[in-house]
Amino acid sequence: MESQNVSRRISWFSCGAASAVATKISKPDLIAYCETGSEDEDNARFMRDCEPWFSKPITQLSSREYKDTWAVWTKRRYIAGVNGAPCTGELKVSPRLAFQKPGDIHIFGYTADAGDIQRAEALRDNWPDLQIETPLIDQGLTKAACFSLIESAGIALPRVYAMGLPNANCIPCGKATSPAYWALVRLHFPAEFARMAKISREVGARLARVNGDRVFIDEIPDDHPVTEPIAPECDFLCALVEQDLTALKESQS
Repeated sequence: MESQNVSRRISWFSCGAASAVATKISKPDLIAYCETGSEDEDNARFMRDCEPWFSKPITQLSSREYKDTWAVWTKRRYIAGVNGAPCTGELKVSPRLAFQKPGDIHIFGYTADAGDIQRAEALRDNWPDLQIETPLIDQGLTKAACFSLIESAGIALPRVYAMGLPNANCIPCGKATSPAYWALVRLHFPAEFARMAKISREVGARLARVNGDRVFIDEIPDDHPVTEPIAPECDFLCALVEQDLTALKESQS
C-alpha cells in the first residue's frame, strides 16, 4: 500500500500555455487537470497534443456535483464578487483537495508577469501549509515567452489566444471585470455572452467595471474595443530554457 507520507510532485495543468511550459520544465511525478466543463473545445485538442510532449499522461479530475460553471452559478445564485468565485472553489479547488495528499509538492504555471507574481504570493499566503513551486517565476518566463516555447515545440496554441483572450480558461470567466474582455466574448462567443447576460441580470451581478462603476455586461457599448492577442516573445531567458529542453530531448532519444 502506498504511504500517505510519500511526497509527490504534481503539476496542475490548465490547458493554458503557461501551465504546459511549467509542466514540461519541472518534470513532475504526476500531471493533473481539473475539468470545468466550460472551456473552449480546442482546449481538449491542446491537451492531447501536450501529452506526448510531457511523455506522461494527464490525470483528469472533476466535480461530483457540478458538470460546469453554469451549473454552479445557477444553483449558488452567485457568480463572483468580494466572496470570490464559487465556480473556482467547486470545480478546481475541491477536486484538487480531494486528490492531493499530505507532503505533495504542487507546481503551478504562474508566470513572471507582475499580475501572476502577485497571484502566486496570494496563493502562498492563503495556503501556508501547501508546498508550492512556481518554475516560470523562478526562471523569469513571461506568458509571451511561454507562447514562443510552445510554438517552438511544434504545438498549436489553444485558439482562444489568437482571438485575444488572455487565458485559455472557461468561456466566459465569471471573475472578469474588463469591458474589453466581455466585448471580446460577445464578438466570438455570442451565445455564451447572451447566456451570461441573462443569468447575471437574474442574480443582480454587475460583472463589468466601466469608468469605476459596475455595470451589467449587456450595458457595454456595442463599439467598445476588445482585448488584443498576446504576441509570442522569446528573450535570452526563454532561449536558455529552449536549449535545456532540446538537451533533455536528445538525452532521452
